[in-house]
Amino acid sequence: MLLTVPGIIASALLYSLVTALPQGAGRFNHIVHEKRALDPSETDWIVSHKPHPSTLLPLRIGLTQSNLDRLEELLLSVSHPESPSYGKHFSPAEIVETFKPSDEAIDSVMGWLSESGLARERMRLSVSKGWVEVINSTVGEVEDLLKTEYHVYTHPSGVQQMSCHEYSVPEHIREHVDLIKPTVHFTYRIPTDPPLSAFKRSNDKRNLNRIGMPSASTGPKTNGKKVTITPSLENCDEMITPDCLRALYSVNYKPVATRKNTYGIVEFTPQSFLAKDLDLFFANFSPSQVGTRPKLVSIDGGVVQTQNQSFDFNGESDLDLEYAFALTNPQPITLLQTGDLPEGASFNNWLDAVDKSFCTFEGGDDPTQDGIYPDPLPGGFKGPESCGIIAPPNVVSVSYGSDESSVTAAYAQRQCAEYAKLGMMGTTVLYSSGDDGVAGNGGVCLNAQGRPSRNGTKFNPDFPVTCGLLTAVGATQVNPGSTVNDPESACQQVIFSGGGFSNIFKMPNFQKNAVTNFLKNHPPPFTSAQFNNSGNARGFPDLSANGANYVIGINGEFGLVFGTSASSPVVGSLITLINDARIAAGKGPVGFINPAIYSEKFAHAFNDITTGTNPGCGESFIQLIL
Repeated sequence: MLLTVPGIIASALLYSLVTALPQGAGRFNHIVHEKRALDPSETDWIVSHKPHPSTLLPLRIGLTQSNLDRLEELLLSVSHPESPSYGKHFSPAEIVETFKPSDEAIDSVMGWLSESGLARERMRLSVSKGWVEVINSTVGEVEDLLKTEYHVYTHPSGVQQMSCHEYSVPEHIREHVDLIKPTVHFTYRIPTDPPLSAFKRSNDKRNLNRIGMPSASTGPKTNGKKVTITPSLENCDEMITPDCLRALYSVNYKPVATRKNTYGIVEFTPQSFLAKDLDLFFANFSPSQVGTRPKLVSIDGGVVQTQNQSFDFNGESDLDLEYAFALTNPQPITLLQTGDLPEGASFNNWLDAVDKSFCTFEGGDDPTQDGIYPDPLPGGFKGPESCGIIAPPNVVSVSYGSDESSVTAAYAQRQCAEYAKLGMMGTTVLYSSGDDGVAGNGGVCLNAQGRPSRNGTKFNPDFPVTCGLLTAVGATQVNPGSTVNDPESACQQVIFSGGGFSNIFKMPNFQKNAVTNFLKNHPPPFTSAQFNNSGNARGFPDLSANGANYVIGINGEFGLVFGTSASSPVVGSLITLINDARIAAGKGPVGFINPAIYSEKFAHAFNDITTGTNPGCGESFIQLIL
């Protein structure tokens, strides 16, 4: 659990409840359910002390959902072009009914809690029936219940976290429990760049790895060059514009069904666009859109802040919106601005907002990874968690990511299942694949034990792009001296497109032919000591688009940016155009596109990228790009 440790809560009443606990929990045969791979004390963290037994610890138990064994099958039934049910997407109500935990799971878990001495009135079941919460649970109660011990860990920076190494559940209910929060999750690595003072608080649980916080390892990159000439199709190898992208990908379509179509861009506060930058860009590259702004959906207090203005705060959002608007003109764009200024948010927070069935209670996610609302911090969002406040857009582009090694398998798999459900409802979910080649954010790799290390040589894949039930987008480039009519290569200017193989997820069925042929015909010259070479791992990215030399309006002038951060909204724009044509013809959105893009029927729609590498961890690695 990543939180500001409040110290000892000297409540005699709570302590008496803890010490008076019945010993029912001891009658069960407990077995380890989830275990942390790395003890924090092996890194820069030291064990500070044990929390007092009466310290409040909000316990939430994720119940095993029904039909997860059929998840890929159900998703493919509506997204594979050869399926008779292609395009017949599920309704939100059908999703809830299909995956809700069984009555047996609910009764077994709540029965265990009751027999362990917890009163029924202290238990709360979420609306989706996917989560059980124990109200006002304490460290002493949770330790007894899960046969574990919590410790407070302190980082040299002064930040503290509370967590346990492993936890156990009774053997007879293990099959009914997916994961329990907060337990083994831990944020091991803090950014090398110090958080900016405007957002820094002592003992801050979110600024450690907060998505959206300015950092040299995240967001689009710039080479510092300013644009001093008028870009044209003749110099797309030096400056990419909307016209360059239209020429590269043979785009000649004007949307006509914009009232029925939707395209969402996710941004994490404090990242924000500047209106003057949009208008600067539009005036030069899409004049009819001067004055156009996105439709703001504020998730958990998300705001378009203007108090901090620089490339680090505005580059990502300016880039995403300028190109999404220009390429889909006149399609309205929905801005899913996620997280308040003090706390921020994570991927689970925007998922809560578009799918109420994913919410635990008012939303309540993992305190180690997600923003928890209402936010008690000064200036924080005081409203309830944004839960099901907007229908999922037909396309959602997210130009953010983290390292797969930073999350547990249970956390990753539960989030991956949610992306599949969005696909089943007809949403195309796109994530950028990262800008550090086979390394993690900031070039961090893994050591032999699979732990993050600056000196590691094992490849460190991104998350959530390692989930095969969303679409991972890599980056290409127009090679220097080449034109839009020449083949692109993997991007290797300023950034190296992220790609590789998951250490958690298995290879989806629809990907097997492509990846198996790749490994057979172009075997990487590395061993299992460097990457998951089992031949059964999820490979990424799924497709790529140009990610080099983008001209953007930023802080009142034009500059060049690079990254898969550019590629994802461009692919999202192209899918939005396809959806427009389908909707105009009386059809629905395409939804999850991976089964189609890997099929032989659609092979002619893509260019095979055969040159370039995505190095990292001291090696070069031929990238998986269609």
